[in-house]
Amino acid sequence: MSKTTHREAGSTAPGSPRGGRFPLLAPHELSDQQRDLYGAIAGPPRGNGPFSIVDEAGRLNGPFNALLYSPAIGNAVQALGAVLRFGGSLPDRTRELVICAVAAELDSAYEWYAHSRVATSVGISGTELKKLHDGETPDTVTANESAALVLTRALLRGTAVGQEIHATALEHFGHGGITELSVLVGYYRLLAGILAAGDIPVPPAAAREPHTRPNDAHPTKPIITTQGE
Repeated sequence: MSKTTHREAGSTAPGSPRGGRFPLLAPHELSDQQRDLYGAIAGPPRGNGPFSIVDEAGRLNGPFNALLYSPAIGNAVQALGAVLRFGGSLPDRTRELVICAVAAELDSAYEWYAHSRVATSVGISGTELKKLHDGETPDTVTANESAALVLTRALLRGTAVGQEIHATALEHFGHGGITELSVLVGYYRLLAGILAAGDIPVPPAAAREPHTRPNDAHPTKPIITTQGE
């Protein structure tokens, strides 16, 4: 298969619960471009994280499988995500509080599945996650973290950011930090859109992992985590 041809025949029928509306692509089905993208996503550091990037057959989970269908765009998307997660300036806790707030606000079950686990690994407690899931700001966050969450919800809930919200965020993060926070919110909003368009569920294995309830493993029902305190 040429580097410019994108394989459309997947391993799972459209609409199946495993892949949602994007048929799951097995590694042996991939074009050269898709294979390069697969390696960038499934390899370290992303592939070494606390949630499953691939299933038992080596197929990508979540929005990552969908990105294979447009590998040039998919590569740009994954590269931005890698910089935000592993090369940004925000503290780990701040970043994951923001991502989980986006997941909760947009009812994105896969984002919640994935980043509630990352959040736990960077010291965010189950109680804090429950508050975020409910659209609240935990009492235990710092002033910096609170400013980030207020800005996040302003970006998600309206078309403008008020002067007071901006001034507070600027005091804590500077212009560069506001840029990073805005891109972070936009990036996870983008992934939530792919997940919603594809009706992509959390991996079936999530029902057997900690931090989830089995009956919540569907994209329309966010998974609440109560562990990790």
